[in-house]
Amino acid sequence: MGKTLAEKILTNHAGRDVHAGDIAVCNVDFCFGQDGTSGLIMESFKKLGANVFDKTRFAMVIDHSSPSPNIGVSTVHKAMRDFANEKEVKLFDVGEGVCHQLIPERGYVTCGDLILGADSHTCTYGALNALATGVGSTDLAITVATGKNWFKVPESIKIIVSGKMPAGTYSKDIILHIIGTMGAKAATYKSVEFYGNAIKALSVDSRFTISNMAIEMGAKFGIMEADPKVLKWVKQHSIRQPNPAFADPDAHYGEVREFDITKLAPQVARPHTVDNVVSVEAVGGVKIDEGVIGTCTNGRLEDLEVAAKILKNRKIHRGVKMIVAPASKGIYLEAVKRGFVEIFVDAGAMVVAPGCGPCVGTHNGVLADNETAISTANRNFKGRMGNPNSNIYLGSPATVAASCLTGRIADPREHKKRLL
Repeated sequence: MGKTLAEKILTNHAGRDVHAGDIAVCNVDFCFGQDGTSGLIMESFKKLGANVFDKTRFAMVIDHSSPSPNIGVSTVHKAMRDFANEKEVKLFDVGEGVCHQLIPERGYVTCGDLILGADSHTCTYGALNALATGVGSTDLAITVATGKNWFKVPESIKIIVSGKMPAGTYSKDIILHIIGTMGAKAATYKSVEFYGNAIKALSVDSRFTISNMAIEMGAKFGIMEADPKVLKWVKQHSIRQPNPAFADPDAHYGEVREFDITKLAPQVARPHTVDNVVSVEAVGGVKIDEGVIGTCTNGRLEDLEVAAKILKNRKIHRGVKMIVAPASKGIYLEAVKRGFVEIFVDAGAMVVAPGCGPCVGTHNGVLADNETAISTANRNFKGRMGNPNSNIYLGSPATVAASCLTGRIADPREHKKRLL
């Protein structure tokens, strides 16, 4: 029987033939931690009394609380800097950006790789035909020391997305629709493969958004094939030779689902679960206090461009706090060159340091009791943005920008002419 993408890549890294359900010890191409997880990684690593298996294949990123909001976090940041200097490993310091943008942007990922990160949204790199997943800090420390880890080879789900994307609808709407239809537990410890002409039509940046949120339906991996767009992107960012993996025609899938997005409306996830998804019309008019554009899901240049088109020569609604967090320093600088940052500031928004921004609720943009935010982030759990007595809705950058103009959740298709 043929192999799925997960079976193919894990076979390549295990050095033996493996199928769904098998346990395999695999070589890992790259691993990393961020400031919310690196403290325990360093502590566990020191207990092992080991050396870093390969200094070029491990990095740490300060992105979740960047810059530091308090003494405790500053202590962790200093420990990360000291560890990086001592072990001579790469550290992306304050202001560099979000790990899930920096790791691929700086060339650490290529097609066919096996990547581990001490962060749940490591599945983002599946857009580059890499098998990538988040693990706990202790597991990550084992990989830092040995270059290996164990895996239970997952069963796979095949999702085919067809149709032409309507104006005002984006990849964020596609993945919210899929999660809303299938449910938050539909793919628990499974590998999800995304196919279809609608996926092929997307830019690589838009594909990152879909793979990023595979974990929100429980998936271990969210992976796509390496088509010419992916191969071009990898060549532009990495000097490493890609090793594309392709599923066999007779590969076995536990489930095959098809979605036609031809008539898909902009989607919004309501509090307090990501699968609580409805079309924007169903929540139109809900008052908001804050709008957030950024995070590892939608802080890329094309996301900022969409928001800038809607906001140009306009002002956000009085009483709305709008926060924009570019996903990396490179994106920030390019957004400055293209005039996006000026548009945001003129509109009344705040542009904060590249990083996770308000997403994790440790510093920027913490909500007050009973306040409501609409965000381009990937999670809307109770307390996610720092206050369990607040409400978080999720939408595309276009939906967030349109909502910030009105002070209420709004349909971005009302600005269709600007988005063409």
